Amino acid sequence: LDLIKSAIAKAGYTDKVVVGMDVAASEFYKGGRYDLDFKSPDDPGRYISPDELADLYGTFIRDYPVVSIEDPFDQDDWPAWAKFTAAGGIQVVGDDLTVTNPRRIERAVEEGACNCLLLKVNQIGSVTESIQACKLAQTNGWGVMVSHRSGETEDTFIADLVVGLCTGQV
Repeated sequence: LDLIKSAIAKAGYTDKVVVGMDVAASEFYKGGRYDLDFKSPDDPGRYISPDELADLYGTFIRDYPVVSIEDPFDQDDWPAWAKFTAAGGIQVVGDDLTVTNPRRIERAVEEGACNCLLLKVNQIGSVTESIQACKLAQTNGWGVMVSHRSGETEDTFIADLVVGLCTGQV
């Protein structure tokens, strides 16, 4: 993050370029705690609590131009999501949390677990269902970020969908 912040400043874009992070915390969640050194030999003594992880994110938000964090906690760590989102100040994006599933989106709305949906058309199954998921999120005051899953395409459909749904984020 230091390097990114420095590059932004050197390019003359301070206050014009911001950072979004895709943490994918479900990948390093172990037994109610988070293993930030998950690539090293397993050592439960190094795991941190959801509150400690939230504090770490807080330093990123304070010290760097971080305005959006995707999947900051495990997909089933609902209390951590809700507490972090309630603290406010940034966009908290639910991808693994919601999996573009209307039932999980409804639960996330009820629990205040996030404030932005990552919408993946090929995850939910159809364009119609995608539009319904988007409307559910937008009706509840959330942002919506449209994404593809794995791979890339030369097709412009995702950009067209962003414009059509007025999400403003790809």
